[in-house]
Formats: sequence, C-alpha cells, structure tokens
Amino acid sequence: MDQALQTMIDNMPEKTGKSLQEWKKILQTKNFTKHLEAVKFLKESHGVTHGFANTIVALSKEEETTPEDLIVQQYQGKEILLPLYKKLIATVVNFGSEVIITPKKGSVSLIRKKQFALIKPATKSRIDLGLKLTGKPLTARLQNSGPFGTMCTHRVQLTSTEEIDGELINWLTEAYDKAG
Repeated sequence: MDQALQTMIDNMPEKTGKSLQEWKKILQTKNFTKHLEAVKFLKESHGVTHGFANTIVALSKEEETTPEDLIVQQYQGKEILLPLYKKLIATVVNFGSEVIITPKKGSVSLIRKKQFALIKPATKSRIDLGLKLTGKPLTARLQNSGPFGTMCTHRVQLTSTEEIDGELINWLTEAYDKAG
C-alpha cells in the first residue's frame, strides 16, 4: 500500500468520523450495484468528501474479491486460455523477486517498479499481451498497442503456449529491465 493511501486511511476517523472498517460495515448493509451509487450515498447521507468516499468504496470492493476470484472471472468461458496464462506467469516469476502480479477486473498487470506488461484475455481463443517497450519498432508479431492505448506501447496476440518462445521471452525481459 502506498504511503498516501495509508495516510488517508489513518486520517479517516478524524476526517470522516469513522474508521475504514466502520465504513465498510455500513456499505455491507446496502446493496449497491455501481461504484458511484455507493460514493453518492456516503457523500449525501454521511457528508463524506468525494475523495474519502471514493477510497472507502474502492477499498470495500477490493476485499470482496480475491486475486484468484478475479482470474476465475476473467477466464470464465475462456478456460481454454488458462494454460497460456499460467505459462506467461511462470515465465515472468523467473525474472526475479521484484515481479508483482496484480490481477484486476479485466486484466493482470505485471509490475516491477513500473508496469512492464499486461495480460488480457481478449477473446475466447486469444490472450493479448501488452508490453512497455518504448522506442521498439513494430513487426508483424510485435504490433501496435491497440486497445491497451498508453498503458502499453506494443501488443502480442497469443493463441497457444508454443508462442511463448525465445523471442517473446526476450521482449518480456526487455520490458521488465526497462521497468526497473
């Protein structure tokens, strides 16, 4: 957890009148389907500022879903891609102890000091691997980042574990090195 977020959590009782755990209990009694509905509730019903309300709601959701749950959700109906995902993860964990694997709702970020890659199940038969390789020329295989936008500079479309070859591992290693 970064220092700014920890400071916000530490200051929450003084600034909002309740601790993070107390706010989470209040939100658990409600059944909000959207993030902004919960934020609006905290702001209007309890006078919480937008920044604190947004943080409370986001942190409440984080605990509800484990990283494993996020992976299961991402690959639901795309189970055929799990061996490919697992091989990518097994490859990057060999880079060293600095690799941080961060599952999110629709993708998995691979981080060193900065994000260096992103794994996203794009279709039922393809994973898109986004890479941060600033200045690297595009090739037929190492494509424009496409839907990743500025999060990554390049994208490699993968459909089988055999495509995790020396060339791809070199690109991943290069991206990892640049993120240090």
